[in-house]
Amino acid sequence: GDLPLVVAVDGPAASGKGTLSRRLAERLGFAHLDTGSIYRATALRCLRAGLTPEQSIDGSPPPAAEQALAITPEDLADPELRQEHVGQCASVVSSCPAVRNALLDFQLGFCETPPGGKPGAVLDGRDIGTVICPRAQVKLFVTAGVDTRALRRWKELMDSGKQVILEDVKQQMAERDARDSQRDAAPLAAAEDAVTLDTSDMDQDESFLAAWAAVVERMPQAVEQLQRE
Repeated sequence: GDLPLVVAVDGPAASGKGTLSRRLAERLGFAHLDTGSIYRATALRCLRAGLTPEQSIDGSPPPAAEQALAITPEDLADPELRQEHVGQCASVVSSCPAVRNALLDFQLGFCETPPGGKPGAVLDGRDIGTVICPRAQVKLFVTAGVDTRALRRWKELMDSGKQVILEDVKQQMAERDARDSQRDAAPLAAAEDAVTLDTSDMDQDESFLAAWAAVVERMPQAVEQLQRE
């Protein structure tokens, strides 16, 4: 069947894809799903059940796959999701094919019937344009150098009152990049037809304008609709 309008935004940690996706969704009047939050919610459920990241993905079916199927909208709004230890656990949990499969339907459903009767959806993650929604009309791959991304994440953590060392943040980020791009299950990669945005030297407004240009080019009908309203 016809897919509603979908914007797929992929990229590594702290590339700026989350902020960019939220702004695109707001501007287009689309629903927004940060798919990282569903992996984080799965990880948080596992941690709260007293499991280590490794125990979460051990066995068949692994406990994390069962937790993944139990996710509620409330879970996705949990403020603890953004904590660094949850992100680290999410990176381990998301390397497990059974977990990815368990979360597939949630994401497909979001693309096929965007919540709130919205005319389209913006999803951001690691494998939206390659695995979840290869038919998305607009695919963006948002990236930046590891130094830039580590600095952004460090500032974010310091602003939220956490005392962290920049070198540690950078090392964790490099480890996470390696895990995300080397895993067997849906590794982080740009789709062949994605527009790559390197935001290393862009601020949020510049990256938004670059992304918006790609949307205007590839999804003219949605943009025309906005101008009519």
